[in-house]
Amino acid sequence: MLSRRLVELFRWVDPGPESSHLVSDLSTWWRDPEVLAGVGPALAGLFPATRPTVVIAPEVTGLLLGPLVAVAAGAGFLPAYKDGGERRRVGPVRWAGTPADYRGRQLRIGVDARHLGPGDRVLLADDWVATGAQLDALHHLVRDSGAEFVGTAALVATCPAPVAERLRVRALLTEEQLP
Repeated sequence: MLSRRLVELFRWVDPGPESSHLVSDLSTWWRDPEVLAGVGPALAGLFPATRPTVVIAPEVTGLLLGPLVAVAAGAGFLPAYKDGGERRRVGPVRWAGTPADYRGRQLRIGVDARHLGPGDRVLLADDWVATGAQLDALHHLVRDSGAEFVGTAALVATCPAPVAERLRVRALLTEEQLP
């Protein structure tokens, strides 16, 4: 089972003296072919009846995770980029500000406005939902574009219950399942 494999491969790492806490190291998940093959279908399977037309996932990990979920869901993929990156913007970008994330940062996150609009059914995908800050901003972008929000599929959800409810988070793992 995929969830068991994710737990087996999961580890916390100490990023060094400048950090006050351990951080998750998900790199072993992406190196494992069993996980890589199963993660898209598993996350898409959390929303079996929603029939999304597009999956949106925030950079950086979302650029890997999002397409895997989109292919499994039979949907397209739309990357969400954080403001300040070096990405070359080809078309108009629809931006939204985030509330403070787990590091206390407030960001702007955006998607190509040409590829999101009425008639779209949007599934958000992310590796880890802690505060839901980036996903909150994406949820607003979806709503403001006239698209329908169907939910959020995540590998791990450690967010408070009100956040999980608001963003319709379904996850393969919870905080209690991690070592």
